[in-house]
Amino acid sequence: MNQNTDVGVVNFPTLGDLLDAWYEQHCTIPDSLGRRIRFQQSDWQFWCTANHYRVKEDAVWNPDQPLLAQAFTYRRSLIVAPQKTGKGPWSAAITAGEAVGPTLFAGWARAGDVYRCEDNGCSCGWYFEYEPGEPMGRRRPGPLIQLLASSEGQAGNVYGPLSTIVMDGPLSDLMAIREGFIRVLDGDGGPKSDRIDVVSSSAKSRLGQPITFAVQDEVGLYTKRNKLTEVANTQRRGLAGMGGRSIATTNAWDPSMESYAQETFESPAKDIFKFYRTPPADLSYHVKSERRKIHKHVYAGSPWVNLGDIEAEAAEMIRTDPTEAERFFGNRVVYGSGSWLHDSDFEGLTVDQDLPPDGTAVAGGFDGSMNDDWTAIKLETREGLLFTPLYGPDQRPAYWNPSEWNGEIPRGEVEAAWEEISRRYELVRVYCDPGFHDERSWESDIEQWDQDYGPDVFVPWPTNQVMRMFGALTRFHADIQKRQIELDGCLPTRLHLKNCKKLAKPGDRYILGKPANNQKIDIAVTSVLAHEAAADARAAGWPEPKQEYVFF
Repeated sequence: MNQNTDVGVVNFPTLGDLLDAWYEQHCTIPDSLGRRIRFQQSDWQFWCTANHYRVKEDAVWNPDQPLLAQAFTYRRSLIVAPQKTGKGPWSAAITAGEAVGPTLFAGWARAGDVYRCEDNGCSCGWYFEYEPGEPMGRRRPGPLIQLLASSEGQAGNVYGPLSTIVMDGPLSDLMAIREGFIRVLDGDGGPKSDRIDVVSSSAKSRLGQPITFAVQDEVGLYTKRNKLTEVANTQRRGLAGMGGRSIATTNAWDPSMESYAQETFESPAKDIFKFYRTPPADLSYHVKSERRKIHKHVYAGSPWVNLGDIEAEAAEMIRTDPTEAERFFGNRVVYGSGSWLHDSDFEGLTVDQDLPPDGTAVAGGFDGSMNDDWTAIKLETREGLLFTPLYGPDQRPAYWNPSEWNGEIPRGEVEAAWEEISRRYELVRVYCDPGFHDERSWESDIEQWDQDYGPDVFVPWPTNQVMRMFGALTRFHADIQKRQIELDGCLPTRLHLKNCKKLAKPGDRYILGKPANNQKIDIAVTSVLAHEAAADARAAGWPEPKQEYVFF
């Protein structure tokens, strides 16, 4: 993973030095009083520019067939940074460079080589003297650029600063602002078909076209559910056909959303540059003194940010949405406040121990499905260990993902699991959600299990009864926080628990829902049923272990 948590020394060939000087000459930003000043990159911005435009040491210049994306080490970049660090103005400068600046690799400099704006259609008179051996740049012909955002308003993060750059400097000879897009011109102001378009979830008319560059803004909001992950992937296919590249920016994301940002960050591809200045793990965002240290760390290199103002905003947001404040200002990847359980709830919850021995008395839960959703069995001991039982000759975990079984739940496997579990453990009480109300229901199966492995053990417990389910959820949540529940090392259980979102119901109640159809919560629901059965069994007087006698 090419993750860069901080800036470093640029000791590799890059167009970054040329572009850094070009941005300062051609781009402006407002200062604290609203006056336009030259755009000068901070340390982290320059580090990201230098890496995005890092040139391969074996790149060869051919004026008849110049290298495009193939000249660079990275095909795309992901920048993760908190609010107000300057991602928008930096992206705008990058976009201006891609439109009319020296972003095309043009060979290796010899003594006396110079980049001149006048050779690239700009009349400002600026020039840049190369060091011998330094990669050179030139303007890329035919730029077709898209700025992608989750909404029209979000698109302004980049389009707004870019429009101001065009109006307030020498680039007004090379770009013209039109209604909804920016036209890229020849140096003489003549019309061209080259352009910069804004694309959002509500304006996709130009998607699928070949493009040379894309800025994907706030990709932590792109999900499969809102179709923006598909849009971003479509853009990348358009870039691939033109030898183009892209930059994605975002705040820290909510992992329960399974966003495009998370997908990119976790990608094993080596040609993605990733910048994410992670906050110190040992500091708590909920302690004011430690929160200030986190802000100082993640806002390093953004001198225009007043940390006092950031603290005031964060402290106010913490009262209403603490996890959003931690993501937006603390730059920390945490589950959202709509999540049922938070990262802190899982600290110290998992125990590293063998499963209970045969003969242990356990309560259980079962959540029945037929297809699409998972089906699972969970067990809990009297002491509160919630675990996934194993079954079969290869000791498979007792949960079933229909995508691994030709799209259906293998009822024979479920039957085999209960048969083995009933032999290995003493079942004291099992709550079962039969699901459905048709031929797919597990009602008859539950009745048969109670006859075979009971009696009076397997109890139908529909999870669609809001008042009863809310009580079970409340008890489970409270016992998690009081550490009266321990989890085994079952990773799908942990993931399903983390996926759970609270869905409000009348009377200040809630039930559980999933953020998206591909983010399952079925093992979490089964865990709640198992814990509820165990809690009720304890209240009723947990059966004493059966005594075994040996007669001689």
